[in-house]
Amino acid sequence: MSWLLTEEQLPDLARGAAVLGTGGGGDPHVGQLLVRQAIREFGPVTVLDPDEVDDDALVIPTAQMGAPTVVFEKLPRGTEPVAALRALEDRLGERASATMPIECGGINSMIPLVVGARTGLPVVDADGMGRAFPELQMETFGVYGVPGSPMAIAGERGETAVIDTGADNRRMEWLARGVTVRLGGAAHIAEYSMRGADVKRTAIPRTLTLALTVGRAIREAREAGADPVARLADALGGTLYRHLRVLFRGKIADVERRTEAGFARGRAAAVSFDGEHKLELVFQNENLVALVDGELRCVVPDLVCVLEAERAEPITTETLRYGQRVTVVGISTPGIMRTPEALAVFGPSAFELPYDFTPVEQLVPSSVL
Repeated sequence: MSWLLTEEQLPDLARGAAVLGTGGGGDPHVGQLLVRQAIREFGPVTVLDPDEVDDDALVIPTAQMGAPTVVFEKLPRGTEPVAALRALEDRLGERASATMPIECGGINSMIPLVVGARTGLPVVDADGMGRAFPELQMETFGVYGVPGSPMAIAGERGETAVIDTGADNRRMEWLARGVTVRLGGAAHIAEYSMRGADVKRTAIPRTLTLALTVGRAIREAREAGADPVARLADALGGTLYRHLRVLFRGKIADVERRTEAGFARGRAAAVSFDGEHKLELVFQNENLVALVDGELRCVVPDLVCVLEAERAEPITTETLRYGQRVTVVGISTPGIMRTPEALAVFGPSAFELPYDFTPVEQLVPSSVL
Protein backbone atom coordinates (compact mmCIF):
# COMPACT_ATOMS: atom_id res chain seq x y z
CA MET A 1 0.00 0.00 0.00
CA SER A 2 1.38 3.43 -0.94
CA TRP A 3 1.89 6.12 1.70
CA LEU A 4 2.76 9.79 1.98
CA LEU A 5 6.13 10.83 3.42
CA THR A 6 5.99 14.02 5.47
CA GLU A 7 8.67 16.18 7.00
CA GLU A 8 7.90 14.86 10.49
CA GLN A 9 8.93 11.32 9.49
CA LEU A 10 12.37 12.29 8.20
CA PRO A 11 14.43 11.93 11.42
CA ASP A 12 13.23 8.35 11.93
CA LEU A 13 13.74 7.52 8.26
CA ALA A 14 17.27 8.97 8.23
CA ARG A 15 18.23 7.10 11.40
CA GLY A 16 16.92 3.78 10.08
CA ALA A 17 18.57 4.31 6.71
CA ALA A 18 21.89 4.93 8.45
CA VAL A 19 21.55 1.64 10.34
CA LEU A 20 20.79 -0.27 7.14
CA GLY A 21 23.64 1.55 5.40
CA THR A 22 26.19 -0.38 7.52
CA GLY A 23 28.33 2.71 7.98
CA GLY A 24 28.05 3.94 4.39
CA GLY A 25 25.62 5.25 1.82
CA GLY A 26 26.48 8.86 2.59
CA ASP A 27 25.65 11.22 5.43
CA PRO A 28 21.99 10.69 6.46
CA HIS A 29 21.84 14.12 8.12
CA VAL A 30 22.69 15.87 4.85
CA GLY A 31 20.11 13.74 3.06
CA GLN A 32 17.48 14.62 5.62
CA LEU A 33 18.14 18.33 5.16
CA LEU A 34 17.84 18.02 1.37
CA VAL A 35 14.51 16.19 1.58
CA ARG A 36 13.15 18.61 4.19
CA GLN A 37 13.96 21.57 1.97
CA ALA A 38 12.35 19.89 -1.05
CA ILE A 39 9.20 18.92 0.85
CA ARG A 40 8.82 22.44 2.24
CA GLU A 41 9.12 23.87 -1.26
CA PHE A 42 7.22 21.29 -3.30
CA GLY A 43 5.12 19.21 -0.87
CA PRO A 44 5.17 15.63 0.49
CA VAL A 45 6.35 12.58 -1.44
CA THR A 46 4.27 9.57 -2.43
CA VAL A 47 6.01 6.29 -1.57
CA LEU A 48 4.68 3.58 -3.86
CA ASP A 49 4.50 -0.06 -2.86
CA PRO A 50 6.30 -2.20 -5.48
CA ASP A 51 3.21 -4.37 -5.94
CA GLU A 52 1.33 -1.25 -7.12
CA VAL A 53 3.81 -0.37 -9.89
CA ASP A 54 2.44 -1.08 -13.36
CA ASP A 55 4.42 -3.79 -15.11
CA ASP A 56 5.06 -1.52 -18.12
CA ALA A 57 5.94 1.61 -16.09
CA LEU A 58 9.44 3.04 -16.57
CA VAL A 59 11.26 3.29 -13.23
CA ILE A 60 14.59 5.13 -13.08
CA PRO A 61 16.56 4.85 -9.81
CA THR A 62 18.52 7.91 -8.66
CA ALA A 63 21.40 8.22 -6.21
CA GLN A 64 24.53 10.02 -5.08
CA MET A 65 27.95 8.60 -5.93
CA GLY A 66 31.32 9.26 -4.33
CA ALA A 67 33.45 8.86 -1.22
CA PRO A 68 31.50 9.61 2.00
CA THR A 69 34.50 11.53 3.33
CA VAL A 70 34.12 13.96 0.41
CA VAL A 71 30.33 14.19 0.64
CA PHE A 72 30.66 14.99 4.34
CA GLU A 73 32.30 18.31 3.35
CA LYS A 74 31.03 18.92 -0.20
CA LEU A 75 27.30 19.57 0.16
CA PRO A 76 25.10 19.09 -2.91
CA ARG A 77 22.86 21.82 -4.29
CA GLY A 78 19.88 19.44 -4.43
CA THR A 79 19.19 19.87 -8.14
CA GLU A 80 21.85 17.44 -9.40
CA PRO A 81 19.85 14.18 -9.17
CA VAL A 82 16.98 15.69 -11.14
CA ALA A 83 19.48 16.78 -13.81
CA ALA A 84 20.80 13.21 -13.99
CA LEU A 85 17.25 11.85 -14.28
CA ARG A 86 16.37 14.26 -17.10
CA ALA A 87 19.58 13.45 -18.96
CA LEU A 88 18.80 9.74 -18.87
CA GLU A 89 15.18 10.32 -19.88
CA ASP A 90 16.43 12.30 -22.87
CA ARG A 91 18.75 9.43 -23.82
CA LEU A 92 15.93 6.87 -23.50
CA GLY A 93 13.37 9.07 -25.24
CA GLU A 94 10.82 8.42 -22.50
CA ARG A 95 9.77 10.02 -19.23
CA ALA A 96 9.94 8.03 -16.00
CA SER A 97 6.79 7.02 -14.16
CA ALA A 98 8.66 6.70 -10.85
CA THR A 99 12.10 6.81 -9.26
CA MET A 100 13.59 4.45 -6.66
CA PRO A 101 16.66 4.08 -4.42
CA ILE A 102 19.58 1.96 -5.63
CA GLU A 103 20.47 1.30 -1.98
CA CYS A 104 18.69 1.73 1.34
CA GLY A 105 21.52 3.32 3.29
CA GLY A 106 22.37 6.82 4.48
CA ILE A 107 21.86 9.64 2.00
CA ASN A 108 20.94 7.28 -0.82
CA SER A 109 17.61 6.47 0.75
CA MET A 110 17.02 10.23 0.62
CA ILE A 111 18.15 11.26 -2.87
CA PRO A 112 15.15 9.67 -4.67
CA LEU A 113 12.86 11.44 -2.19
CA VAL A 114 14.45 14.75 -3.20
CA VAL A 115 13.76 13.83 -6.83
CA GLY A 116 10.21 12.79 -5.97
CA ALA A 117 9.45 16.06 -4.23
CA ARG A 118 11.02 18.20 -6.95
CA THR A 119 9.40 16.37 -9.88
CA GLY A 120 6.16 15.01 -8.43
CA LEU A 121 7.22 11.45 -9.24
CA PRO A 122 6.36 8.68 -6.77
CA VAL A 123 9.25 6.82 -5.14
CA VAL A 124 9.08 3.03 -5.20
CA ASP A 125 9.46 1.45 -1.76
CA ALA A 126 12.29 -0.90 -2.75
CA ASP A 127 15.98 -0.85 -3.68
CA GLY A 128 18.72 -2.90 -5.32
CA MET A 129 21.19 -3.48 -2.49
CA GLY A 130 19.19 -4.08 0.67
CA ARG A 131 21.93 -2.12 2.45
CA ALA A 132 24.73 0.07 1.01
CA PHE A 133 27.58 -1.16 -1.20
CA PRO A 134 30.46 0.92 -2.59
CA GLU A 135 30.26 -0.04 -6.28
CA LEU A 136 27.53 0.36 -8.91
CA GLN A 137 27.60 -3.20 -10.22
CA MET A 138 26.74 -4.48 -6.73
CA GLU A 139 22.99 -4.42 -7.32
CA THR A 140 20.39 -7.16 -7.18
CA PHE A 141 19.09 -5.45 -10.33
CA GLY A 142 22.26 -6.40 -12.17
CA VAL A 143 22.58 -9.81 -10.50
CA TYR A 144 19.19 -10.79 -11.92
CA GLY A 145 19.58 -9.39 -15.42
CA VAL A 146 18.86 -5.64 -15.50
CA PRO A 147 21.76 -3.69 -17.11
CA GLY A 148 22.91 -0.51 -15.39
CA SER A 149 23.55 1.26 -18.70
CA PRO A 150 22.86 3.68 -20.06
CA MET A 151 23.43 5.78 -16.98
CA ALA A 152 23.57 9.55 -16.53
CA ILE A 153 25.83 11.46 -14.17
CA ALA A 154 25.47 15.09 -13.08
CA GLY A 155 27.77 17.52 -11.28
CA GLU A 156 27.12 20.52 -9.09
CA ARG A 157 27.97 23.02 -11.84
CA GLY A 158 25.40 21.73 -14.32
CA GLU A 159 27.62 19.16 -16.03
CA THR A 160 25.97 15.98 -17.31
CA ALA A 161 27.35 12.91 -19.06
CA VAL A 162 25.85 9.65 -20.28
CA ILE A 163 27.81 6.41 -19.97
CA ASP A 164 26.76 3.33 -21.92
CA THR A 165 28.70 0.09 -21.51
CA GLY A 166 25.90 -2.23 -22.54
CA ALA A 167 25.61 -5.16 -20.15
CA ASP A 168 29.05 -4.58 -18.60
CA ASN A 169 28.08 -3.09 -15.23
CA ARG A 170 31.59 -3.37 -13.84
CA ARG A 171 33.03 -1.21 -16.63
CA MET A 172 30.15 1.24 -16.11
CA GLU A 173 31.25 1.57 -12.47
CA TRP A 174 34.89 2.10 -13.49
CA LEU A 175 34.07 4.87 -15.95
CA ALA A 176 31.51 6.56 -13.68
CA ARG A 177 33.98 6.48 -10.76
CA GLY A 178 36.55 8.29 -12.89
CA VAL A 179 34.03 10.96 -13.90
CA THR A 180 32.96 11.36 -10.26
CA VAL A 181 36.55 11.89 -9.13
CA ARG A 182 36.95 14.61 -11.75
CA LEU A 183 33.72 16.25 -10.62
CA GLY A 184 35.29 16.73 -7.20
CA GLY A 185 34.72 13.31 -5.64
CA ALA A 186 30.91 13.44 -5.53
CA ALA A 187 28.22 13.39 -8.20
CA HIS A 188 24.61 12.30 -8.75
CA ILE A 189 23.44 9.53 -11.01
CA ALA A 190 20.45 7.90 -12.69
CA GLU A 191 20.89 4.27 -13.75
CA TYR A 192 19.36 0.78 -13.98
CA SER A 193 16.25 2.02 -15.77
CA MET A 194 13.70 -0.80 -15.83
CA ARG A 195 10.06 -1.70 -16.18
CA GLY A 196 7.78 -2.29 -13.23
CA ALA A 197 7.84 -6.03 -13.84
CA ASP A 198 11.61 -6.02 -13.36
CA VAL A 199 11.26 -4.01 -10.15
CA LYS A 200 9.05 -6.75 -8.73
CA ARG A 201 11.43 -9.46 -9.89
CA THR A 202 14.82 -7.99 -8.88
CA ALA A 203 14.36 -5.40 -6.12
CA ILE A 204 14.36 -5.89 -2.36
CA PRO A 205 10.88 -4.76 -1.35
CA ARG A 206 9.74 -2.15 1.17
CA THR A 207 13.13 -1.03 2.44
CA LEU A 208 12.02 2.59 2.89
CA THR A 209 9.25 1.31 5.16
CA LEU A 210 11.84 -0.83 6.92
CA ALA A 211 14.16 2.13 7.47
CA LEU A 212 11.29 4.13 8.92
CA THR A 213 10.37 1.22 11.21
CA VAL A 214 13.97 0.79 12.39
CA GLY A 215 14.47 4.48 13.09
CA ARG A 216 11.18 4.74 14.96
CA ALA A 217 11.93 1.66 17.09
CA ILE A 218 15.25 3.13 18.26
CA ARG A 219 13.70 6.52 19.05
CA GLU A 220 10.70 5.09 20.92
CA ALA A 221 12.96 2.82 22.98
CA ARG A 222 15.07 5.78 24.05
CA GLU A 223 11.98 7.79 24.95
CA ALA A 224 10.69 4.90 27.06
CA GLY A 225 14.02 4.27 28.77
CA ALA A 226 14.21 0.81 27.18
CA ASP A 227 17.15 -0.93 25.48
CA PRO A 228 17.17 0.41 21.89
CA VAL A 229 19.21 -2.53 20.57
CA ALA A 230 16.68 -4.99 21.95
CA ARG A 231 13.86 -2.97 20.38
CA LEU A 232 15.76 -2.94 17.11
CA ALA A 233 16.04 -6.72 17.22
CA ASP A 234 12.30 -6.97 17.86
CA ALA A 235 11.52 -4.62 14.97
CA LEU A 236 13.61 -6.70 12.56
CA GLY A 237 12.25 -10.03 13.77
CA GLY A 238 9.23 -10.06 11.46
CA THR A 239 11.07 -8.77 8.38
CA LEU A 240 13.40 -10.16 5.71
CA TYR A 241 16.26 -9.05 8.05
CA ARG A 242 15.12 -11.19 10.94
CA HIS A 243 18.40 -12.06 12.71
CA LEU A 244 20.28 -9.47 14.80
CA ARG A 245 23.35 -10.40 16.81
CA VAL A 246 25.31 -8.20 19.21
CA LEU A 247 28.91 -8.78 18.15
CA PHE A 248 30.83 -6.44 20.43
CA ARG A 249 30.57 -3.73 23.06
CA GLY A 250 33.52 -1.46 23.76
CA LYS A 251 35.47 1.67 22.85
CA ILE A 252 37.05 2.67 19.55
CA ALA A 253 40.83 2.52 20.01
CA ASP A 254 42.12 3.33 16.53
CA VAL A 255 40.87 4.41 13.10
CA GLU A 256 42.85 4.28 9.85
CA ARG A 257 40.96 6.01 7.06
CA ARG A 258 42.01 7.26 3.63
CA THR A 259 40.21 8.56 0.56
CA GLU A 260 41.48 6.99 -2.65
CA ALA A 261 40.09 6.25 -6.13
CA GLY A 262 36.69 7.63 -5.14
CA PHE A 263 36.29 5.49 -2.00
CA ALA A 264 36.80 5.83 1.74
CA ARG A 265 38.87 2.80 2.75
CA GLY A 266 40.28 1.76 6.07
CA ARG A 267 40.13 -0.16 9.31
CA ALA A 268 38.96 0.50 12.84
CA ALA A 269 39.90 -1.24 16.07
CA ALA A 270 38.05 -1.35 19.39
CA VAL A 271 38.65 -2.77 22.84
CA SER A 272 35.90 -4.23 25.04
CA PHE A 273 34.98 -2.34 28.17
CA ASP A 274 36.65 -4.99 30.35
CA GLY A 275 39.79 -4.89 28.20
CA GLU A 276 39.59 -8.61 27.45
CA HIS A 277 38.47 -8.60 23.80
CA LYS A 278 39.41 -6.81 20.58
CA LEU A 279 37.36 -5.92 17.52
CA GLU A 280 38.62 -5.18 14.02
CA LEU A 281 36.47 -3.65 11.28
CA VAL A 282 37.42 -3.37 7.60
CA PHE A 283 35.51 -0.90 5.43
CA GLN A 284 35.27 0.40 1.87
CA ASN A 285 32.72 3.19 2.28
CA GLU A 286 30.69 0.55 4.18
CA ASN A 287 31.70 -1.90 6.90
CA LEU A 288 32.61 -5.19 5.21
CA VAL A 289 33.80 -7.49 7.96
CA ALA A 290 33.90 -7.71 11.75
CA LEU A 291 36.51 -9.83 13.56
CA VAL A 292 36.47 -10.39 17.32
CA ASP A 293 39.73 -11.67 18.79
CA GLY A 294 40.73 -12.59 15.26
CA GLU A 295 37.63 -14.72 14.64
CA LEU A 296 35.11 -13.90 11.92
CA ARG A 297 31.80 -12.69 13.35
CA CYS A 298 30.05 -11.02 10.40
CA VAL A 299 30.93 -10.54 6.73
CA VAL A 300 29.44 -8.86 3.69
CA PRO A 301 26.71 -9.01 2.41
CA ASP A 302 25.35 -9.32 5.97
CA LEU A 303 25.23 -5.96 7.74
CA VAL A 304 27.92 -4.81 10.19
CA CYS A 305 26.47 -1.80 12.02
CA VAL A 306 28.29 0.41 14.53
CA LEU A 307 25.92 2.05 17.00
CA GLU A 308 26.58 4.58 19.74
CA ALA A 309 26.56 2.52 22.95
CA GLU A 310 23.92 4.31 25.00
CA ARG A 311 21.52 5.67 22.39
CA ALA A 312 22.06 3.24 19.48
CA GLU A 313 22.53 6.15 17.08
CA PRO A 314 24.27 4.75 13.96
CA ILE A 315 27.86 5.85 13.32
CA THR A 316 29.07 6.10 9.73
CA THR A 317 32.58 5.16 8.65
CA GLU A 318 33.53 8.77 7.97
CA THR A 319 32.56 9.78 11.53
CA LEU A 320 34.27 6.94 13.40
CA ARG A 321 36.79 8.35 15.85
CA TYR A 322 38.95 7.43 18.82
CA GLY A 323 37.15 7.09 22.14
CA GLN A 324 33.62 6.46 20.90
CA ARG A 325 31.69 3.97 23.03
CA VAL A 326 29.99 1.57 20.66
CA THR A 327 27.80 -1.47 20.27
CA VAL A 328 28.50 -3.39 17.05
CA VAL A 329 25.72 -5.57 15.69
CA GLY A 330 25.40 -7.96 12.77
CA ILE A 331 22.13 -8.20 10.85
CA SER A 332 21.18 -10.91 8.36
CA THR A 333 20.31 -10.00 4.79
CA PRO A 334 17.38 -11.30 2.71
CA GLY A 335 17.70 -14.56 0.81
CA ILE A 336 17.84 -12.79 -2.56
CA MET A 337 21.23 -11.37 -1.44
CA ARG A 338 22.66 -14.74 -0.39
CA THR A 339 22.33 -16.72 -3.62
CA PRO A 340 25.50 -17.89 -5.42
CA GLU A 341 24.79 -15.34 -8.18
CA ALA A 342 24.52 -12.51 -5.66
CA LEU A 343 27.58 -13.55 -3.64
CA ALA A 344 29.65 -13.58 -6.84
CA VAL A 345 28.86 -9.86 -7.26
CA PHE A 346 28.93 -8.55 -3.68
CA GLY A 347 30.10 -11.35 -1.41
CA PRO A 348 33.51 -11.47 0.33
CA SER A 349 35.41 -12.49 -2.81
CA ALA A 350 34.18 -9.36 -4.63
CA PHE A 351 36.16 -7.32 -2.09
CA GLU A 352 39.16 -9.69 -2.11
CA LEU A 353 38.46 -10.65 1.49
CA PRO A 354 39.99 -13.98 2.59
CA TYR A 355 36.72 -15.40 3.91
CA ASP A 356 33.86 -17.50 2.63
CA PHE A 357 30.40 -16.13 3.28
CA THR A 358 28.77 -17.61 6.37
CA PRO A 359 25.45 -16.18 7.62
CA VAL A 360 25.76 -14.15 10.79
CA GLU A 361 23.18 -16.31 12.56
CA GLN A 362 25.54 -19.27 12.05
CA LEU A 363 28.72 -17.42 12.99
CA VAL A 364 27.08 -16.09 16.15
CA PRO A 365 24.27 -18.44 17.29
CA SER A 366 23.36 -15.96 20.03
CA SER A 367 24.47 -12.42 20.91
CA VAL A 368 27.80 -12.21 22.72
CA LEU A 369 29.64 -9.93 25.14
